[in-house]
Amino acid sequence: MPLLLRDRMTRLIAALAMTSAIMAAAIAMPRAAFAADSQFDKMRARIAAFVGDKMEKLGGSRIVYKVDSDGLRESVITDLRDDVYKTLREGKIAFSGLAIRDGGVELKIADAKGREQLARRLASAAEGLPSHSLTVADGGDGLVGLTPTDAASAARLRDLVEDCIAMIEQRLKDSGVKLASVQPDGKDRIRIFVPGELEPERVAAIFARKVKVSFRLVDLSMPVEQAQSGTPPPGSEVLFGFKDKRPYLVARDSALDGNDVSYAGPGFASATNEPIASFRFNGRGTRRFAHVTEENIGKPFAIVLDDKVISAPVIREPITGGSGQISGNFSLEEANSVAMLLRAGALPGHLALVEQQIVQPAAKP
Repeated sequence: MPLLLRDRMTRLIAALAMTSAIMAAAIAMPRAAFAADSQFDKMRARIAAFVGDKMEKLGGSRIVYKVDSDGLRESVITDLRDDVYKTLREGKIAFSGLAIRDGGVELKIADAKGREQLARRLASAAEGLPSHSLTVADGGDGLVGLTPTDAASAARLRDLVEDCIAMIEQRLKDSGVKLASVQPDGKDRIRIFVPGELEPERVAAIFARKVKVSFRLVDLSMPVEQAQSGTPPPGSEVLFGFKDKRPYLVARDSALDGNDVSYAGPGFASATNEPIASFRFNGRGTRRFAHVTEENIGKPFAIVLDDKVISAPVIREPITGGSGQISGNFSLEEANSVAMLLRAGALPGHLALVEQQIVQPAAKP
């Protein structure tokens, strides 16, 4: 890096240190600490834009990605169909003809009380969550049409962009990139700027690999030490713990994967108050998880991220509610990272590269 650019970069890093600390604190604080989500988002956007603009004056690499909004729409409708099916079964509501049609879900419920019950349950699930809001249309003769509202679609897109930004920031951090600006660029694009980096292809290569999320049974057919020193059983392999570094003998095939996860976030265990990562499956994942836990009571079940075992709890009873928690003596930051990786593994499609270019340093005034 030329000496002049390095000196300018050092001065800017010092000047931005306080701003970056404020930004990090703002992102880490619970949203409840703010009067409204919109105020939080506006403040974060202003700080991110300020930092990004200052960085780009240094010169470096700019990369722009577009998130897969078409894949998101498809995923939202599929999840809606699965959630409706789950709601109908739990409420014992008679129905027929559940199908995806014309950007929504359609089904027939002959009984008027059944239609009212479904509407109440869906409204209850959507309460306080704009991303779950639905338009319910009465097609006559018991026909019901369910379509995500425009506000719900916009909220899901914002969530997807935020998840992608979190994934990108984590990937940059893991790759040793300590200074970078990652921020939204319009509704469905993300702009990355790495000051001083004159090879944008190197930055883009960091995101070429998708996070691999899998839920696998632990193989108890032989001691893991024996599998390490000899040959693991057919269909199994030895993986190591994310934090404890201990070896685990796990099945190669996944019972579920990242596409089955509909939500993940950090939290605290109610009994111990230790940081955890909570997750929830979509309708398909809920059914699979219920079946796997029913068939494997008393056996450990490994949650694996990028071939590292995050946790391997023992299945104590069938888990039919479609949600779970991951604990592992995490710090809050680690719990947040685990949740982010779970979400990243469930992203409905890859990021599409729109632009990568070298930005020359701005001339000194």
